[in-house]
Amino acid sequence: MALATISSCTDLDLIVEDSIVSEGSGGGFTGVENPSQSLTNIYNQIIGIYASQENTYALAEVTSDEYLVPTRGTDWGDNGIWRQLHLHSWDPTHFFVLNVWNQWNQLAFACNELIDSRSNASAQQVAEAKFVRAFAIWQILDHFGQVPFREVDEGPDVNPKVLSSTEALDLVLSDLDAAIPDLPSVGPNGATSRASKAAAYFLKARVLLNAGIYRGGTSPDAADMPGVITAVDAITAEGYSLHDGYFEMFDGTANSERVFWTNAEVNHKMWKGLHYSQAHPENGGGGWNGFTTLASFYDLFEGNPNSNYVGDGQEERRGWVPDATTANGENNGFGFGFLIGQQYDASGAPLAARGGRTLAFTRELPGLIGNNDITGIRVLKYSPGNGDEFGLYTGQIIFRYSDAYLMKAEAMMRSGSDVTAMVNTLRTLRKAQPLGSVTESDMLAERGRELYDEYVRRMDLIRFNKFADTWEFKNNTDNTKRLFPIPTNAILSNPNLVQNPGY
Repeated sequence: MALATISSCTDLDLIVEDSIVSEGSGGGFTGVENPSQSLTNIYNQIIGIYASQENTYALAEVTSDEYLVPTRGTDWGDNGIWRQLHLHSWDPTHFFVLNVWNQWNQLAFACNELIDSRSNASAQQVAEAKFVRAFAIWQILDHFGQVPFREVDEGPDVNPKVLSSTEALDLVLSDLDAAIPDLPSVGPNGATSRASKAAAYFLKARVLLNAGIYRGGTSPDAADMPGVITAVDAITAEGYSLHDGYFEMFDGTANSERVFWTNAEVNHKMWKGLHYSQAHPENGGGGWNGFTTLASFYDLFEGNPNSNYVGDGQEERRGWVPDATTANGENNGFGFGFLIGQQYDASGAPLAARGGRTLAFTRELPGLIGNNDITGIRVLKYSPGNGDEFGLYTGQIIFRYSDAYLMKAEAMMRSGSDVTAMVNTLRTLRKAQPLGSVTESDMLAERGRELYDEYVRRMDLIRFNKFADTWEFKNNTDNTKRLFPIPTNAILSNPNLVQNPGY
């Protein structure tokens, strides 16, 4: 099924030249016909990127210590593409690597067209396009370390110039600084699915926090930390704050933390790990039984290591599994967070796995292959219990205030400040015990607990110099894997690109 999804979502006709396709290129560009519609199309491209459990999501999560996708019989085999991500054994032909390259480059070029003065876009439209271009170029920089840049008048016969990592970093920051004055001030109850001052400040904070890595270092640059703090303070000034009620933030509705979100469906994020027997009453197809977390990641959270039922002493962020006494029709038997042990339906009856066995998810996996249908702890941040009559809804968070709050804490820590009280404010809100102190290791763990499943774990591991560490089933310690390879198709079509080290 997963392989069918990959095949059906790919239009190979788009893979030409440097993966940037535009009818307006080739020297005949005179501006976009309708700037408003062009901007809508740009946001729709973001929706398409975030709607999938593949591509950008897979590179952010499955390459980390947070997720793996074990092969179960023939299910989720897919010619090894999921196993390669976990093992850090991908190469320049990996399907998701190519898709990520294509999607973000195409988005950046669409922004170039709208930004061009011949498109006659309004000041706010240009500012929004510059924010999205900064977002797209940052994604390419973060994944690949170099960025092809095609001018709108350059046709397919022109090899695009390639921005170095420092040139791309400078462009991202200059785009954000240019955009902020003309972006609207939008509070947490406003239209935060589009660019705003707060969203631009958030992206600026994230880029500055990682800028030392982009310049070729192995850790953040202390000189960038005041800029991170200033940017986060600007987000706070726009009205954003920590939200009390962790899983409420992922139900598709507005909250005080939702700085930037996209109207993408969340069903891929829900069903990717749920068992075939875990079905919504109005949507009997059940889950896809793929993604699981590692036991070591689950153990970062407070609570009983072997169960996660209500009352097991767990912190709020670990969630809970409905049991025979707490399952109810209102939540349709679906829990939140980490699903381990026996699973139940909405009436409290135990669910069954294949072969008549009880459906009890295990901590242990025999490996990346050879799994049955119940191995591995499942993760459910967006829950079908929040959805419509079919358990479906839209609204994925891209930027969240707790992330900004922890970025500020990290920047302060890296500047020599004691941030224990600041981190404990968040932990208390999440029903977790306070820490006695906060080290770099504590900060990385806290970000993992707060931000799992939100596209940041790979980036965080790289920034804390832990991406080359070993974890369950992953023994590769090659630090060149912090960058992905330039796809083979791109190298062949643009001789200005140079393959990244290690590939």
